[in-house]
Amino acid sequence: MSLSHYLTVSAILFAISIVGIVINRKNVITLLMCIELMLLAVNTNFIAFSRYLGDEVGQIFVFFILTVAAAEAAIGLAILVVLFRTHRAIDVEQLEELKG
Repeated sequence: MSLSHYLTVSAILFAISIVGIVINRKNVITLLMCIELMLLAVNTNFIAFSRYLGDEVGQIFVFFILTVAAAEAAIGLAILVVLFRTHRAIDVEQLEELKG
């Protein structure tokens, strides 16, 4: 497979995540999944260019991005649990009430 195949798959993943964010603005879990999909598309680009150029720096960046994505998912789910306990629903519109 050539570099253009990987870039095409990455562009499709990124487009799906953008469409998911634009279409679904009510469900927080779906928004977090779309952000994770966006990070996956970026990681695919890093790995494809790292392989194409023969440099391992892109793969090191992928390791750090995956670490940040795992932390983002853990914090996001913790916020969702607190939101569900207080409001008995997971809705983005209810997050407006949490502004200080």
